Amino acid sequence: MAAGPAGGTARDPGLQPERTRLAWRRTTLSATVAAVLAARQCMADGPADPAGIIGAALSLLVWVAFLAVAHRRMRALAAPRPPGLTPRTATAAAACSLALVCFAVALLV
Repeated sequence: MAAGPAGGTARDPGLQPERTRLAWRRTTLSATVAAVLAARQCMADGPADPAGIIGAALSLLVWVAFLAVAHRRMRALAAPRPPGLTPRTATAAAACSLALVCFAVALLV
């Protein structure tokens, strides 16, 4: 290994960024499926009531926000020396996931 800037060893990320990028893609696909199923559930019993439409719209909005967070992270992982996950990005991804779960549960009730 080559010496790093502080005399230590240089970080060799190997395949970790690729695995992380694939994990973000799988998570994005899961969020997409959850949003589509929530919208389908909202429209399953005929014309949707206003609460169902609002729930589906909020689910769609959170899904788009999660896509933006995931896309930004996947682009960052494409760098030769990808930066670590910032607390802001981690919080945004967790908040979007939690909100999607809450809206999906609200649509089912």
